Amino acid sequence: MQGINFIAIDFETATGKRASICEAGICIVRNGEVAESRSWLVRPQGNRYSYWNMQIHGIRPSDTLNSPEFPEVWAEICEYLKDIPVLVAHNAAFDIGCIHHSLELYGMEKPDITYYCSLRAARKLYDFGCNSLDYLCDQFKIPYGQHHRAGDDAEMCARLFLTELIDADCELEEMNYCNGKL
Repeated sequence: MQGINFIAIDFETATGKRASICEAGICIVRNGEVAESRSWLVRPQGNRYSYWNMQIHGIRPSDTLNSPEFPEVWAEICEYLKDIPVLVAHNAAFDIGCIHHSLELYGMEKPDITYYCSLRAARKLYDFGCNSLDYLCDQFKIPYGQHHRAGDDAEMCARLFLTELIDADCELEEMNYCNGKL
């Protein structure tokens, strides 16, 4: 797995709107090894939450009241992206959508990033009846912390994608059935 470098990313949202990020998590993979994981609580605009979203992840307005907003957290994430401009997400349509909508909300520039989707890869590689992140991690005995917390989910995604790369027996760039540009 030498030369395999990417950043797995995950977001939790405060409401049904993609630009309502309340937690961001990343897991940096260098040379095919998990090197670092980080997470940030993020104050969504107006610090408003829906009941249903709080039920999923357990994050409340009081948790993010004094947290930085998306632009500050994104600036920190972009420092990692300078070295590794490749993102991986489980259900990338959601997480990449969170980035797009948040960049638009705050009038920020879109970076030149390639992304991969571990969900789409799982659907192509395996024949499971379920392809949720926690189910797949259970199947491959990938340990994880608290599901639906961004830092833990990002690390689960990173470890799952490393498994998928091994099972696909190909280089990252060859996984063109599950990639896109930000």
